[in-house]
Amino acid sequence: MFKKMFLILIFFLWLPILGDSLLMAAPASSSGFGVPGSINLNINGSEGRQNYSVPIQIFLFLTFLTFIPAILISVTSFTRVSIVFHFLRQALGTTEAPSNQMVIGLTLFLTFYIMGPVWDQVNQEALQPMMAGNITQTEAIDKAVKPLRVFMMKYTREKDLALFLSIAKKARPRNADDIPTNIMIPAFMISELKTSFQIGFVLFIPFLVIDMVVATVLLSMGMMQLPPVMVSMPFKILLFVLVDGWNLVVGSLVKSFY
Repeated sequence: MFKKMFLILIFFLWLPILGDSLLMAAPASSSGFGVPGSINLNINGSEGRQNYSVPIQIFLFLTFLTFIPAILISVTSFTRVSIVFHFLRQALGTTEAPSNQMVIGLTLFLTFYIMGPVWDQVNQEALQPMMAGNITQTEAIDKAVKPLRVFMMKYTREKDLALFLSIAKKARPRNADDIPTNIMIPAFMISELKTSFQIGFVLFIPFLVIDMVVATVLLSMGMMQLPPVMVSMPFKILLFVLVDGWNLVVGSLVKSFY
């Protein structure tokens, strides 16, 4: 399952390199220049196209791989889940438990789970037909972007779309298909930020009540030198465990996308 998801992520970045009109092995010719035993770069390839040698292709491919984190954060549920977990840790007062590695790991696997139907659709409609040679790379890109656009559009607020459309000075689109992808992505991201902050506010309320009660009790007892956080944190952890907090938080996050 995760191997398939990784291949689909690679697919979005590798398509420009796979395109015949962009990259291909370059034969040595008089029209190119090269370094003996190293790299051969042909500026004027066949039919006026630029042809790059295999080392250059590998270099460009590895460069495009660096955009995987940006894609993962920008067009998936990663943003909402990670911010909610951050707020939860702050509300509990356990700044280092769970650790950042555990939070990111859980967020990553939850993202794979939530985005599973979208990845399956991309795999069936774009990746597999392209690998079988039934469609071209350009057609594969168009088919692969559609499921992601549907997912983003479902959780993007109209107000956020209107903001970026006005900034770009675009006319009001007739339907969702007319919205450019470069406008939909930032609108989706700020919509996710707002949603995650709303969830974080709700998470803070019960723990804030505990902090206020503990602070009031300590003040009434004259124990003003004792930090209320040290006393309230065990009670907050106890409350979170008793209500099975991880089950509630993770379940609510996953259900918010269905």
